[in-house]
Amino acid sequence: MRVGILTAGGDCPGLNAVIRAAGRKLLREGHEPVGLLRGYRGLAHQEHRSLDHEALSGLLPMGGTILSTSSYDPFRHDDGPALVRAAMERCDVDAVIAIGGEHTMEITRELHAQLGLPVVGVPKTIDNDIVGTDRTFGFDTAVHVATEAIDRLHSTAQSHDRVMVVEVMGRNAGWIAVTAGIAGGADGILVPEVDIPVEQIASTIRQRHDRGKDFSIIVVSEGARLAFEDGSSKKVRANETTDEYGYERLGGIGAALAQELEAATGYETRVVVLGHIQRGGTPTATDRVLATRYGVAAAEAVMAEHYGTMVALRGSEIVPIPLAEVVGVKGVDLRLLELATTFF
Repeated sequence: MRVGILTAGGDCPGLNAVIRAAGRKLLREGHEPVGLLRGYRGLAHQEHRSLDHEALSGLLPMGGTILSTSSYDPFRHDDGPALVRAAMERCDVDAVIAIGGEHTMEITRELHAQLGLPVVGVPKTIDNDIVGTDRTFGFDTAVHVATEAIDRLHSTAQSHDRVMVVEVMGRNAGWIAVTAGIAGGADGILVPEVDIPVEQIASTIRQRHDRGKDFSIIVVSEGARLAFEDGSSKKVRANETTDEYGYERLGGIGAALAQELEAATGYETRVVVLGHIQRGGTPTATDRVLATRYGVAAAEAVMAEHYGTMVALRGSEIVPIPLAEVVGVKGVDLRLLELATTFF
């Protein structure tokens, strides 16, 4: 069997580990893995590369993806579905392993439902917001990076008696902000799921100063809204444009929040935006192991012809679940946010 492997959407630590694991498992069982370049674009436009033993060597610690990535969606192009159908009719590949986030799983679900594409999904995102799986690979690495940044900011904030606002990724869910905030001892956390008024954060900061703590660390997800006690709120965007696939460009909530907090408290406030630093670099050991397990499980699902599924972590086991169940966004567990408030 000739099995295409693709990576789509945003890059993420551990992508190469999945490619390696799925490819090696397929080779071991006598099948031929093929790299589809730049996500589903590679399938539609016959952009392939060989994934032999040499190509799969040395990938485990590498960040990024050797297959490149894009957010190409066949259904957003008039000729997209026809190109995908033609690729399958030509037998470019017999099945596809699609590694990606929420949007990629949505595309994959529709390609299977509408075109009968024999596909298995692998959940990838640093945001940990994919429905149906307990954990996505890449999340642990992103949290580790954010936590290390918060640790470093503690010393400089304390030295200068400053409030430091740390903006982390998290378009629709606040998993990185909450987890890194707890691990790094943040004094306030803002997430997309809950509007927390600026006045409440400012009050917390003033109370810390009254207790002799002349610095504070506030962590905010990029998708959180700037909210006030009068009930007004707004989502802050980098600009009014969208990307080529219609997604708004977020960014700037950290700076907007810092400005409001400085005005409300009178304390010098600075902002640090971690941005794509959270996506880059080598994956943690935890993500390497999880990515490896996902890759092998995806290859096994393809060989068993369990198409139209996504391999998911459920407890300690990885199992295939129907892509039809992978709908929407998995919001942060608000019990974690409640836990964090204990230390504010």
